[in-house]
Amino acid sequence: MAWDTAKTKQLLLDAAVQEFAEHGPQGARVDRVAARAGANKERIYQYFGNKERLFAAVLEAELAKVAAAVPLSAEQGADLGEYAGRVFDYHCAHPHFLRLLAWEGLQDGQVAVAAEDERTTHYADKVAALARAQASGAIGDDLDPAYLCYAVFALTTWWFSAPQIVRMLMAGVADDSIRSRREALVRMVRRLAG
Repeated sequence: MAWDTAKTKQLLLDAAVQEFAEHGPQGARVDRVAARAGANKERIYQYFGNKERLFAAVLEAELAKVAAAVPLSAEQGADLGEYAGRVFDYHCAHPHFLRLLAWEGLQDGQVAVAAEDERTTHYADKVAALARAQASGAIGDDLDPAYLCYAVFALTTWWFSAPQIVRMLMAGVADDSIRSRREALVRMVRRLAG
């Protein structure tokens, strides 16, 4: 019986997403990844080389998913609030993604950042889209587009990155639902971009 390399590799990546999201690159164990995937752990070394490269492959795959799901063009940047809402929706549906980025951030300077050049280009494209939206008059131009992009990401992701602080801050809010958070986010970003 022929071995389905592509399927096994995908099963390992899927299992690794959960393992790294839960335990980070230092606490993750290849034997648990292999067990979740129903594969021999030697396949991890065969396909990815080592645990660090598996983590990089997980990040690259997850970053490609979010980039495809929530693109930002100048036209989409014209309603930056709705773009932020779509990013918020993505994180609601994929809560593991920001955990992976947080784990990566905790290693900053200790290991190479996965696909850093490609990611830098990706973010530069987002900044350029906002600059075009500013140049067209669709959004305000009083903030540098890089700072504006950063602010949108910060406002959007903090709900998921520090849920304990959000819970404390929202303790007195009458309607603190996912829907109300998204609506507030869209309004805040629209004001910021105005």
